[in-house]
Amino acid sequence: MLLRFKDAPDPSMSQPGNEQKVMHATLKVGASLFFASDGRCEKNSSFRGFSLSLGAPDEAAAKNYFNALADGGQIHMPLTKTFFSPCFGMVVDRFGVSWMVIVYQP
Repeated sequence: MLLRFKDAPDPSMSQPGNEQKVMHATLKVGASLFFASDGRCEKNSSFRGFSLSLGAPDEAAAKNYFNALADGGQIHMPLTKTFFSPCFGMVVDRFGVSWMVIVYQP
C-alpha cells in the first residue's frame, strides 16, 4: 500500500513540494509488515544511530533480502557465518537506512 501526500483527502496535509512524498506505506516481507512514511517533511532526514534487523528463514532468503537492500546502497559487512548465526551481514540501503540481515539459529 502506498499513499502519497497529494492523495490525502485533506489538501492542507501537504505543503508545496511534498506532494510526491509518502504519507503512509505498508511493505510485506514474508509474514512481517513494515510501515513507513516520509514524516512531516520539514528537514532532510537522517537515519543515524540505529539499524533495523531483518530475520530470514534460511541462507537463500537472507541472500535475496541482502542483495535487494544493497542495490544502490553500501555493504558494511558481507553475508558471512558468525558465532551467533550461520548467515549475517550489514548493509545501508539507498535511502541511508542501516540493516542487519540474519538467519537465526534455533
